[in-house]
Amino acid sequence: MTAVDQNTRRRRGTGLIALDATAAYAGHTLYAPLTGSGEVYLVDLHGEVVHQWKLPYRPGRHARILPNGNLAYNGVLPDQEALFPMWHKYRGGVMREITPEGEVVREHIDPLQHHDAHHYGDGRILYSALEPLTGAHAAAVQGGVPGSEAGGDTDGRRDGSGSADAAPGTVYADTIKEVDAEGRTLWSWRVSDHLDRAEYALHPAYAREHWPLINAVLPLADGNVLASLRSVSAVVVISRATGEILWRTAPGTVSQQHNPTELPNGNFLVFDNGVFRPGHDVPYSRVIEIERSSGKIVWEYHDPSREAFFAPFMGSAQRLPNGNTLVTDSPAGRIFEVTAEGYLCWEYVVPHFGGYREPEVGTLFPAQNNALFRAYRYGPHEVPWLNRRG
Repeated sequence: MTAVDQNTRRRRGTGLIALDATAAYAGHTLYAPLTGSGEVYLVDLHGEVVHQWKLPYRPGRHARILPNGNLAYNGVLPDQEALFPMWHKYRGGVMREITPEGEVVREHIDPLQHHDAHHYGDGRILYSALEPLTGAHAAAVQGGVPGSEAGGDTDGRRDGSGSADAAPGTVYADTIKEVDAEGRTLWSWRVSDHLDRAEYALHPAYAREHWPLINAVLPLADGNVLASLRSVSAVVVISRATGEILWRTAPGTVSQQHNPTELPNGNFLVFDNGVFRPGHDVPYSRVIEIERSSGKIVWEYHDPSREAFFAPFMGSAQRLPNGNTLVTDSPAGRIFEVTAEGYLCWEYVVPHFGGYREPEVGTLFPAQNNALFRAYRYGPHEVPWLNRRG
């Protein structure tokens, strides 16, 4: 008798699931399993590994290939205290640029970095980080679950775990930093200085340990900064000159979203998770293109059976040169490609399963998983070193 695998995702099949080579964008897909120990994989359209990096830190979210062919990798800085239970789930701290052969070109360390770090390729890095707010500054943050701040046993977690370092009643607020190749600060921005507390209140179901949970930062063509504020369901454009909010999605447009990117036409592509989506009793995820000038949704993809595609956390989308869109269903370890008409032409499920090593995260996510944060597709011209080897 053969025992049945009790891991639902693995049981349903991994590796290449579907391919229509006549419609898919030819190239290679990069991903880093979040529960791995530092592996980054580059696979072809058939799901075969064509290159692999083995790095000393597990992913602090994701990896990306730079225009110069090197790998930008955000790793988890070891031996850090949990500022709050979820901190170990999405923190980073080590930002490296690495050659295809694995040689470290440069490194920047910030123990408070989390979620996203955009490597320009010339040594500059734009990234999200944290700062603690206490006392009246913490109390001024609106929304969230009452009494769920970080620090001691007052963080509202059912397991009673808190931070060894945070003062009771601490709210960790986001910052954005840009540093040069030597680690010198070129620009910085603090939500505590620029966000209206009422306009950007935490969703009532979110813990007050982290506000407003910036999960993506990206420099725009006009020099300003695009950011995703998950816990308040807003995508914003920040003025690099003044720090003010120049643009934001209208309330209700996105719900707990991730990974906004700028398209060549100036519009924004967003992975809209759909948690707490207003007016919908059945949750579903989608990818949307938002016209910047009007704020209107001008393109949308969701599964024909909406409920079949729902990622409650994480996720990404990349518009490809042929007009297709690469979508990362992060919690399911599923990467797929759709045409502008919504035709799914490629699908791959990450075959690497593991568990989180930190006990705080393991308690919250006990099952083995194949999750990833983002995946990227690269055309042959973007990985010339691979072509030369082939």
